[in-house]
Amino acid sequence: MTVDISEKLVRIPAGMVKLEGSLAVPDGASGVVLFAHGSGSSRHSPRNRFVAEALQKQGVATLLIDLLTTKEDVNYETRFDIGLLTSRLEAATTWLVERPEVRNLTIGYFGASTGAAAALQAAASFGSEIGAVVSRGGRPDLVLEVLNRVRAPTLLIVGGRDDVVIELNQRAYERLGAEKKLVIVPGATHLFEEPGALEEVARLASDWFKKHLRLKHQRDG
Repeated sequence: MTVDISEKLVRIPAGMVKLEGSLAVPDGASGVVLFAHGSGSSRHSPRNRFVAEALQKQGVATLLIDLLTTKEDVNYETRFDIGLLTSRLEAATTWLVERPEVRNLTIGYFGASTGAAAALQAAASFGSEIGAVVSRGGRPDLVLEVLNRVRAPTLLIVGGRDDVVIELNQRAYERLGAEKKLVIVPGATHLFEEPGALEEVARLASDWFKKHLRLKHQRDG
């Protein structure tokens, strides 16, 4: 089945700056997922775009944004400023809630690396407004103190050969109070570059979002 998708460039106000993003909305979308990329990456990340396109084919709208400006992104400290990344993600979420074509859809977060920490911290702030969170090779350990306040069902995906990050995710998993699942993809390294690894991430994320965004929408409706 062919999914009719409109994609447009958007500019999102966040304090003194405007964030550039790409919003894609399939007809009859069942939810919308906001992507928070990791340090040194951008909304053009081929890995995040691969997952976003998989979600779109499943009828889920996506918003890929640059959480940092070009000038900010060259600063190593800024890349790891979780508070700043979270505030930008919160601004994008608030913008999304008011966007006519998606304002009635349940919001989910997909975070990678430091973006996953920002996604979980934002989810803790928004509470039940966020329907689901997926972390790919994320650093949820950077926000351990807020994980017990996350209400969104959370899926942590880690590569089987990403030893240090597996341990960090296991520590974070224990702190999460909401519905949760930790999946280790066999043979995958941190960037999931191995054959079939990213496809498995996309499948896991699609299943998680389709289930939980739809369920929350049905409950809220």
